[in-house]
Amino acid sequence: MAKKNSADKNGFVYSTDPNFSFNNEEEDVDTLVPSEQKLRIWLDSKKRAGKTVTLVTGFIGKEEDLQALGKQLKNTCGTGGNAKDSEIIIQGDQRDKILQWLLKNKYSQSKKAGA
Repeated sequence: MAKKNSADKNGFVYSTDPNFSFNNEEEDVDTLVPSEQKLRIWLDSKKRAGKTVTLVTGFIGKEEDLQALGKQLKNTCGTGGNAKDSEIIIQGDQRDKILQWLLKNKYSQSKKAGA
């Protein structure tokens, strides 16, 4: 089994150009202040073996800030979860607790979405 090089995310294997370099296409996005974040809180159970999770979507910012917010929400709810790809997943139906915490912590444009 061949090892994957972390630099070949775009599928490049080899280049004959001596000046070639892998470009990091991800832009450095500054994290919006809490009052400008438009977070949406969803309840979801698709592709999760019937288990219910609460999704917080719409976060704009750095991955470290997303991880920190995810950790705070997990601690508030007292459950497990994950934060990646601008989305926070919290185990169980925690919509009310999360909305209360977000509004209390200046995420004023947050609201429940969907069913």
